[in-house]
Amino acid sequence: MIELNADLGEGYDDAALMPYLDRVSIASGGHAGDAASMTRVLRLAAEQGVAVGAHPSYPDRERFGRIPLAGSSTQIAAWVTQQTEALAEQAARLGLRLAHVKPHGALYNVAARDAEVAAAIARAVAALDPALILIGLSGSCLITAGQAAGLTVFNEAFVDRRYRPDGALVSRETEGAVLTDPEQATHQAKVLAHHGWVTDAEGGQLRVVADTLCLHGDTPGALNIARAVHAALNRG
Repeated sequence: MIELNADLGEGYDDAALMPYLDRVSIASGGHAGDAASMTRVLRLAAEQGVAVGAHPSYPDRERFGRIPLAGSSTQIAAWVTQQTEALAEQAARLGLRLAHVKPHGALYNVAARDAEVAAAIARAVAALDPALILIGLSGSCLITAGQAAGLTVFNEAFVDRRYRPDGALVSRETEGAVLTDPEQATHQAKVLAHHGWVTDAEGGQLRVVADTLCLHGDTPGALNIARAVHAALNRG
């Protein structure tokens, strides 16, 4: 059975979502999150036996890390390192270890198509702990960079986002880019899990390798989506 993950620690109802998840990426101070929120989500995850990882981003809380920022490879690696270490410190205080790193928002999307940015992220993660899994958009530059750095990688696909024919996600600024209907999200999750493809924004069939499926905690109706997708995946 394929796992379901979500991005948490961003000011939404993490406690309600947690029972339906296998893995969570926790906002680590760049776009959202502080020591208190990190600790709260880590505790919730520990109670449910859910794997935890860092969700580093461009340091831009005002715009929620969804706009690319200029930064050298060294700067990008430093942002990833600082935020991942911040979460790892809180986890260690609870006797927990991080399992993965997954960039957030614009950093995730830039790393999907920019090999230099992807390599900077992968090098930073490998230097922190080569046992960490690197999660990135399925088939993207970040997956390739993670493999080159000797990391275990998880190709990620989304149950609540539309895809472009080239495999990128449709911009959130585009109407219909986010799937808020639990039935639509569940259908996409089942097709991804069992057949490895999605219907893209132009109606075509796009092949997508998926090691882990993601839903966003800030998607309207996220809890209903989580319940529906979890039930469908567990029914096989």
